[in-house]
Amino acid sequence: MTTAQTLKVQLVRSPIGTRESHRATVRGLGLRKIGSVSELQDSPAVRGMINKISYLVKVL
Repeated sequence: MTTAQTLKVQLVRSPIGTRESHRATVRGLGLRKIGSVSELQDSPAVRGMINKISYLVKVL
């Protein structure tokens, strides 16, 4: 059996004052408050979203 690879992403900066599309990306990743952590499947789409808002998040 193969196990699905996952990524843990933590919101480290506030999305206030950022572009609307970046705020929507933060919400799309399932992040709300600063310090919140979301565990996501490792896929090209998720990696692209993380890359787009890399200045707001940290990959654990």
